[in-house]
Parts: sequence; structure tokens; C-alpha cells
Amino acid sequence: MIEVIGTDAGAPASLPLDKQQLLRQAPLVAAPLRLHDALTAWDGWSGARLIASDQPSALLDQLQGQGQAVVLASGDPLWFGIGRLLIQGLGAERLRFHPAPCSLQLAFSRLARPWQNAAWISLHGRDPGALAARLQQRPEALAVLTDPSRGGVTEVRELLRASGLEQAYGLWLCERLGHPGERVQRLAPSAALPADLDPLHLVVLLAEVPAPAPPESLPLLGIADGAYLQHPDRPGLMTKREVRVQLLAELELPAAGVLWDLGAGVGSIGLEALRLRPGLQLWALEQRGGSAELIRANAQRLGVVPAGVIEGRAPEALSELPDPDRVLIGGGGRDRSALLRAVLDRLKPAGIVVIPLATVEALAELRPVLEGAGLTVSISQHQAWRGAALADGTRLAPLNPVLILRGQKGSG
Repeated sequence: MIEVIGTDAGAPASLPLDKQQLLRQAPLVAAPLRLHDALTAWDGWSGARLIASDQPSALLDQLQGQGQAVVLASGDPLWFGIGRLLIQGLGAERLRFHPAPCSLQLAFSRLARPWQNAAWISLHGRDPGALAARLQQRPEALAVLTDPSRGGVTEVRELLRASGLEQAYGLWLCERLGHPGERVQRLAPSAALPADLDPLHLVVLLAEVPAPAPPESLPLLGIADGAYLQHPDRPGLMTKREVRVQLLAELELPAAGVLWDLGAGVGSIGLEALRLRPGLQLWALEQRGGSAELIRANAQRLGVVPAGVIEGRAPEALSELPDPDRVLIGGGGRDRSALLRAVLDRLKPAGIVVIPLATVEALAELRPVLEGAGLTVSISQHQAWRGAALADGTRLAPLNPVLILRGQKGSG
């Protein structure tokens, strides 16, 4: 067997006794060049043949005809380590793995943070759009294995900023984990990077409650996604900034009147509507438990006051609301046709209903309802991209496309 042993910075002296015994007995030892001096100076060194493992293709050639051997690797050899290449080149049946803590484990241990629910992503030689997409899901904790050749932590910061989520995450920079000179620090969005930044680093993003900004400092339209409080169990479930702006335009908000926001989520669209038209009465309806408290908290952050925030199911809860001039339907699920019919029964003359949709099947279901009720119908599709930094420029990372179904009632 070839024993593949994970190590930390103190190897070989820091290895468990049984792993040290494997090392003493091996006629051939493969290790990174940085470990060679420590191996040959170690009291237990047996004088075995010592080869470098830094070039995997050359290492595989030297191990092909070898019987017993030890390969030393950093951390867990099967987590972005040499283990995959060894399996491909030598076969799993010849290998036995002995992992040490990987960089992900070390990072969360330094932060004293449970990581069973953490997500991770590697940017080594990979399109940064994958990180942009992962951020839209708003994971509670996300470890990013950076690619120093493409900017490392700088690339992560730029993607976080482009996603509008700087306020929603604390960024922790972890350098040389497990090695002498290890450093772990939280970087504020405006803080400069360390002048002596080590290429051997990873980033951990931890979700935080965004600090409230003075309402008068917020933009009138298109507030950053990260400024809103989120549902803890569904943190990515909100309308993105680009779509929010378009939906507000489609509503053609009047200076006064009644706006229904049905399936309000975190309240983002209706609350921004109040910033544009303070004379509106906003009635927000969301069936998710705890949503009323969350929407009211977001309203306070934005400096607006809804006329009512209700936890309940539509269409049953609509009886509590005054007749609307404008309606946004963001929910409804399988009952959306019944919900739309109930809305149309109450919609005032010249009123507008706007429905963002994710599928063409939903469009095919709801369009005939609007047309059958005599509304003027329009349909549009919107696709937004956000810039993701590359080493030599910017790549556009797509957000999910959205169909918008709009109907306007006659004035008679």
C-alpha cells in the first residue's frame, strides 16, 4: 500500500505516533520540497529514499512500480489536494488515506464558528460567475478558496460589492493557516489589504445583520440588496435590485391611492414604492410566519410607514384590505389563477396589476385570465447581468431572467 498522510506545518514531528511509524518503515517517501529539511533533520528519519511531490506527473511515474511508500500532503489529501491525481494515476485500491485538518476546518476553528451548515466554493482557475451566483443564494457562511493569480481576496471583495451585499457579510481574511505567521482578521469594506498579504490565503464570508443607514442617505430608487433584513431560513428569497426597479416602473405609481403587495417577501418592492410615492397606502401581505415583523423592521430602515402589514393567505386575507389602484402579485403558488381573479374583482378602474414570473407555463396560465377580464395586457422579459472581476477585466454574471405580465383595467 501507498500511505497518503495529511500533515500540518509541524510535520513530521507533529504527526500522530502511528503515522510516524508508517513514515519510519517506508522505503520511499514523497513530500513537498518545503518538508525535506524537516524530514532529514527529524530524529525518526530512517534514511529512506526521499523524492519531491511538487510535480504530480513526475511523482506518478516514480510511484508506478513502487510497493510500500508514504506520500506526505498538506491537510486533507482528498480535499483539493493530491489525492484525486493519485487515485487517477495509481488506482484507489493501492492507496490508503490519513487526512489532517483541511484549510476549511482550520478557518472555522480559528473563527470559533460551527461549519456544518457552511458552503464553500473554489475560484482556482474557475469562472468567478459561480461565486456571484452562489452569493445570490445568501448562504449563512461561505468559504472561498481564492486564486492568487486572479486577485485572491480582491476578486472576492469586488464580487461582493457588485452583488450589493457588502453590508450583509463580514469578510474574514485567513492567511497561512496552520503555518508560522498565521493571521486571521476581519476586513471592513473600505479597509486596505495588508501590504504583506500572503498568497496562501482563503476568505470566509459570514452573514451579518446589516447595520441600518440613515434613511435619508439611501437612494430614492434601487436600494442595494444587502440593505434589507432577510428571512433566516430563506435568505436569498427577495426580488433583486434590477428587477425591483423594473417592477416599480411597470406599476406606474400614482401620487395617491392604494397599493397591494401580495407575497411581499421582505417588503422590498412595496417599501421602495413608498419612498417614491409617500402619499400611497401600502398594504403588504405575506403568509410566511414572522414576515410582518420583518417587513416592519425593513420599513423602519427605509423611513416609511405602510398602511398595513398582514400575515395571511391570499385570496382569503384580501377581504381586510381596501380596493386597490395598483397590485403587485409576487406569490400565489398553485392558486395564482384564483388569486388573480379575486384581485381583478377588486381592482379599481384604470388600475394596474403587475406579476413577475419565473416560467413560461405560469405566463400561459395567467395571461388568459387578464385578457378574459378585458384588461390591456403587455408582456416583457428582463435579464440582468452583474460585473464579476477577472484578472484582465470584467465578466458579466447573469441573474435569473424574469417574465413580467402586466394588465391595465379600463377607466370606464
